[in-house]
Amino acid sequence: MRTTLEALGWTPHFEGHFSTIAEPDWIPARVSRVDRGQVNLLSVHATMVGEVTGAFRHRNAQSEVYPAVGDWVAAEALPGEDRALIHAVLPRRTTFKRVAAGGSSEVQVVAANVDVVFLVNGLDHDFNIRRLERYLTLTWESGARPVVVLNKADICEDLEERMAEVDSAAMGAAVHVVSALSGAGMEALRPYLQRGATISFLGSSGVGKSSLINALAGEEIMATRAVRDDDSRGRHTTTHRQLVVLPAGGVLIDTPGMRELQLAAGEESLAAAFADVEQYAAACRFRDCTHENEPGCAVRAAMDTGALDAGRLQSFRKLHREIAYQERRQDQAFKHLEHQRARTQGKLIKRILREKGKQ
Repeated sequence: MRTTLEALGWTPHFEGHFSTIAEPDWIPARVSRVDRGQVNLLSVHATMVGEVTGAFRHRNAQSEVYPAVGDWVAAEALPGEDRALIHAVLPRRTTFKRVAAGGSSEVQVVAANVDVVFLVNGLDHDFNIRRLERYLTLTWESGARPVVVLNKADICEDLEERMAEVDSAAMGAAVHVVSALSGAGMEALRPYLQRGATISFLGSSGVGKSSLINALAGEEIMATRAVRDDDSRGRHTTTHRQLVVLPAGGVLIDTPGMRELQLAAGEESLAAAFADVEQYAAACRFRDCTHENEPGCAVRAAMDTGALDAGRLQSFRKLHREIAYQERRQDQAFKHLEHQRARTQGKLIKRILREKGKQ
């Protein structure tokens, strides 16, 4: 059965942008996988391997604007081949991104045009509330809707304690307790899988993302592996981001297990993830209070009385410092890039003037 653009997540938003740039032989296609530079595309006609054109490379120097999983692109299918040329990436509705690993300040797009992000935490030895706070900050920044999924309820011995921790950190995000193994609680997740809706899964390796996807799909479309008993960590079953269209409706994007994410977020997203801290901060004596040693700090006062968890405040401070650091690095990288461009243009102008002088 042939799929439709709507089933792949096509909306009037993309239609409007596509209609303004498309040539007669261009078609809309969605990126289903990016692996080592190879871009897989889904369209109503076929599955293709896409490659950006030379003109695209010339216009776009930053990797952040290159096709990512979930993107919609304007493509030109090559006759008689399963390949296509990618002429443009349509403007994204939402963008889930992080700072690339390895000490770089480059921003990497993890997934695009996601409606809901399932933030998966395992209710075993790998449970980590600080990691969840980081995931929430990134999801609010992306523009997508965060939904906390606590998996492995069948082996959790202190569910009430875990739920209390999550409730204090979720800050408006829905929370669901499930077991992909037994099927308990899974029905609560199905309403999110509306036809055309795009759901992304985010969590560290071993939390059961692949098992959840298989349970929701009703068939084994993702490989799974056992986790270690001592720390509940598993190997990276998913080694690349990929998009899967479910027969009953909905589009799923699985991501490799990411235990730590370098933040590519702003202050507003941090405020959304830590609304309780921001609420107390509004009563601080100084507007630029850092909640460290200033007199009249309402945030520290809330921590002293037990109204605000000390670990949560520590996490807020850490993420705040990290965001400020990344913003400085990206600003420096931008200035360096502008300097390099100015030097290149200057050399070009001097060469042109020298050649004119010789004539």
